Amino acid sequence: MSLVKRENSKFWYVQFQIDHRTIIRSTRTTDRKAAEQVAVKIRAEVHAEIILGKKEQITLETALRRFANTKTGTANYRNLVSQMRIILAAIDCSVLLVKVTSETLEQFRQARLSQGCGPQTIKHGLNFLMGAIRLARKDGFDCQQVEPPSVRIGNSRVRYLNVEEERRLLRELDPSRETNGLSPEPERRADRQKWMQDNFDLVLMLIDTGARYSEIANIRWKDIDLETGTIRLWRSKVQNESVIFMTDRVVSILQRRLSERDGETVFTNKAGDARGYSAIAIRKAFRRAGLHDCTIHTLRHTHATRLVQNGLTIQEVKSVLGHTDIRTTMRYAHLEQATVTRKARDIFNALNRSIVIGG
Repeated sequence: MSLVKRENSKFWYVQFQIDHRTIIRSTRTTDRKAAEQVAVKIRAEVHAEIILGKKEQITLETALRRFANTKTGTANYRNLVSQMRIILAAIDCSVLLVKVTSETLEQFRQARLSQGCGPQTIKHGLNFLMGAIRLARKDGFDCQQVEPPSVRIGNSRVRYLNVEEERRLLRELDPSRETNGLSPEPERRADRQKWMQDNFDLVLMLIDTGARYSEIANIRWKDIDLETGTIRLWRSKVQNESVIFMTDRVVSILQRRLSERDGETVFTNKAGDARGYSAIAIRKAFRRAGLHDCTIHTLRHTHATRLVQNGLTIQEVKSVLGHTDIRTTMRYAHLEQATVTRKARDIFNALNRSIVIGG
């Protein structure tokens, strides 16, 4: 066993052979005496792993962070970090990875179901968990073979809100509403009233812009131009930027919020930072409105559906939503077809009225 220096590092490296393999590991220290002590430990660990079959132990949290770090710099990295935070909050991730079983994944599924999450949302979380476990196994860490629970995702058409359903949802979010368990508006704490107003405004903006939750929840005032009525929207998921023209009610919301501005972002948390992911109150409003099959993403579907139903082409809707792949937008194609066939019917009705039968 020997200690060596490498050209691209300031640390000492230990180099040795075991079971016909050459092992080179960093001691992570520049002190030679300390490096000698670390080298003895490294050799013992490698011997246990290779000769005795003992694998290194890590926690589930470490496995999750390792997996997220492999995606650093990718278009989806921020979403993966957000997904990791959700998992950390949903289940105990301090346990050793070797103790994670299929039952652990089922606990995660149940936790997300109880929060009102839809099948696709839960599937994303399970995919993250499985990706972290597979990477850890590939890298030689100790873990069990696990199978994710089945999550059925129906082939039903896109769920969107009709006008009456939107009214019901907005009534359940109305910051001036009075209901059992809720103090009358004049008696409410200021922070409670602000939070109710935030949820109401956020949902309206999601419907009228068609943006993803994170794109509006974390939007900064510097990206708002009330003079031109535009929003410069950075889409982190697909790494592109769109310019959105505001509807009248979005303009009204932002004018009011600007007069009450208390941070760099339009929506803030209690610390005054960007709101981040906090959607439990909105999910509860869906349930109170009887919209049990709806999620926050339904608001984006609602925006896209109304555009198609009122004459925009699939290609135009693709631009509005900021999709990078037309195949994603094609889920609305059947609506465009319905619009076209309706026009065809109107054309023939007009022609038929001019045809005199038996004349």
